[in-house]
Amino acid sequence: MAAYDLILRGGACVLPWGIETTDVGVRAGRIAALGDLRLDSAAQEIDARGLHVLPGLIDAHVHLRDPGDPAVENLSDGTKGAILGGLTTVFDMPNTAPSVTDKPRLDWKRDYINGTAWCDVGMYVGASMNNISELARLEAEPNVCAIKVFAGSSTGDLLIADDVSLEAVMLSGHRRICYHSEDEFRLQARKPDFTSGMPHRNHAIWRDVECAFLGTRRLMAIARKTNRPAHILHVSTAEELEYLAEFRDICTVEVLLNHLTQTDEAYDRLGGYAVMNPPIRDQRHMDAAWAAVRNGTVDVVGSDHAPHSRAAKERPWPDCAAGLTGVQTIVPIMLDHVNAGRLPLTRLVDLMCAGPARVYGALNKGRLATGYDADFTLVDMKKQRTIEESWIVSPCGWTPFAGHHCTGWPMMTVIRGQVAMREDEVLGTPQGKAVRFAR
Repeated sequence: MAAYDLILRGGACVLPWGIETTDVGVRAGRIAALGDLRLDSAAQEIDARGLHVLPGLIDAHVHLRDPGDPAVENLSDGTKGAILGGLTTVFDMPNTAPSVTDKPRLDWKRDYINGTAWCDVGMYVGASMNNISELARLEAEPNVCAIKVFAGSSTGDLLIADDVSLEAVMLSGHRRICYHSEDEFRLQARKPDFTSGMPHRNHAIWRDVECAFLGTRRLMAIARKTNRPAHILHVSTAEELEYLAEFRDICTVEVLLNHLTQTDEAYDRLGGYAVMNPPIRDQRHMDAAWAAVRNGTVDVVGSDHAPHSRAAKERPWPDCAAGLTGVQTIVPIMLDHVNAGRLPLTRLVDLMCAGPARVYGALNKGRLATGYDADFTLVDMKKQRTIEESWIVSPCGWTPFAGHHCTGWPMMTVIRGQVAMREDEVLGTPQGKAVRFAR
């Protein structure tokens, strides 16, 4: 008879080889046993019958706005939204104010995570024209998930648009680099054609298919030349997805929940609350994104959670802020997609657990297996609920998915064996730590 700190009993566990009803034993924050543990005991037991036990879900693409404007969001609020939405880990982008582009800011953020974050956090480092020579050292810093390059549509000093500088970035270091792929030169050349007060759907006309596809073609040419692994974030076009299928040896792919869920009708319905970069596009591109999910071209699904104040979102286009909230809503909506038959639950786990861990090299994350962190997302696949803005904890207070009816809902979030959320109640104190990565 063995003793554990925690036993999850009788849940339908999504294991690397499939779904099995079994028990999970936890000791010292790690998964210690999987199997029939009826004869064993634990200090805490959770009856998981009727629920699916997933590895702790990861959102590998969030902007938590800290440091920045706490009236929009801070690290505590953003990670609290994450655990309420069923996430156990997030990877936070560097375009804060100030940007995370050097070791002192990395050190500050690492220290800040401990005692502030409700879930585990990985940190991106932003590439700029001023730190290219430092990137190899920065990517080797503890808890860094990746270098992030804005090849278009940047904030502050985070823009590297020309091929010579992009090649210099790729020649520094060896880990996979993450890219926002839009062609800055095409964006700027076309910008005078669009004036304040034009309809919001012009966002997808200005930042058109060629803007994204041209950026991705340029990046793949340099990645092939330098043999540097790449990860293209928020791929939004059918053309890119077809093209990137030929670069699987050197490039991995992320698509966003929004591009799997929303089409350009959202501009007329939501106005500025549908504006994001790259833009929401028409049905053809959504169909291509789902086809790429099914055929394996897509490695990761993320939210690109990027809160702004209501005032910033309600300015006339193109003056309104670009970016949508999503960290609290990605899991319920993806579960709804599973119930609608668009993908199996095992594929969802691959896209939001094993996929992010594989792409970024996250250690001890991403699967239910002995020795891995005891991170679990427990979901009720039959629970029906409508997303309401009153549920959103981010101070910005809005979601583009208000009124979306979901079948499937996160019921419990467990982080390294500690229950952080149970049935909409946040428990205890912040337990988040900085994620470790292979370097």
